[in-house]
Amino acid sequence: MFPDTLTLFATAAFGLEGIVADELRRLKMANVQAEIGGARFEGSLPDAFRANLMLRCADRVLIILAEKEVRTFEELFQLVKSIPWESILPRDAKMNVSGKCARSQLMSIRDCQSITKKAIIERLRSRTHQETFPETGAVYPINVSLHNDIARITLDTSGDALNRRGYRTWNGEAPLRETLAAALVELSPWRPGMRLHDPCCGTGTLLIEAAFRQGHRAPGLVRSFACESFRDFPKEEAEALRRAAKVDFEPERIHGISGSDIDPAPLELAARHVAQAGLKGRIELTCQGLEALQLPDEKGVFLCNPPYGERLSDRKSCEKLYREMGLLLKRHPGWSLCAISSDPMFERAFGRRADKKRRLYNGRLECEFLIYR
Repeated sequence: MFPDTLTLFATAAFGLEGIVADELRRLKMANVQAEIGGARFEGSLPDAFRANLMLRCADRVLIILAEKEVRTFEELFQLVKSIPWESILPRDAKMNVSGKCARSQLMSIRDCQSITKKAIIERLRSRTHQETFPETGAVYPINVSLHNDIARITLDTSGDALNRRGYRTWNGEAPLRETLAAALVELSPWRPGMRLHDPCCGTGTLLIEAAFRQGHRAPGLVRSFACESFRDFPKEEAEALRRAAKVDFEPERIHGISGSDIDPAPLELAARHVAQAGLKGRIELTCQGLEALQLPDEKGVFLCNPPYGERLSDRKSCEKLYREMGLLLKRHPGWSLCAISSDPMFERAFGRRADKKRRLYNGRLECEFLIYR
């Protein structure tokens, strides 16, 4: 049995920890605190399920089972062995142990994983008198993480990363992760009820995440989570939470969200993704170049993830695109424009400095999110 109060951790990409902490506070989670790599909070196993269901910008929700400074493999072994695994794992649990190490005395990931698994088995043998472990049952994703000699042993309640919403089964070139797209929507000046247009919409991720927010659609509504297979998981309570989330989704609230792209191929994927997300007819998609784009609305927000020009051959075309984005904003004086880019020449090509900038990561690529009001 899991205790009623667990120490939980919602992981997040660099720069998004505060956003995830704010999301948890809006969900009324207890003792929320932003940290490097995510946000810590307290709650029950149903709270972990609800966080998985509702969080837009987090990557995973973990249960912290133990956390302590360790400098030797023996200290790591004893820390893992001190966890009451017999009350967490069923007899046939499939124990998938992953690991990561950084800036620590123990830097061999494989050895840390092996020692963690060995300590779990020894604890189970001593407490249950079970000799063999078939591992034919539900998957329990266990992680051992060492950073600055602090070991953190966690159980992953998410399974697949939370950006796997279930609507994007086709990927175009350099897709934007759904969790980062949701964060860009949150960081932009756009709010539900305002006009939103993505002039480089590609496969439509930014538009869908904005529509989910406007329609109060839980991002994890149509997918499952690892914790649903855990022993003693409160299935009825979880189903009630999922039913309530379905009732909260109001697609008729979604309006004023549109996108365009000069390339018809990603637009075809965008249309598929919109339909897969249950938003068919709610998001307008058009095939047109940015230089000819003219919207009739007096004010709104342009939000986009334009090409970065990482290849030398693409740089000139990207700089031309950035200049066109500057002209686009001039043609729409009541609008704001927001773009994420790793190109240090973006502002010069655009024609002016951004009013606000924030450093983020698109995968491993360091970027800036630029806001022109």
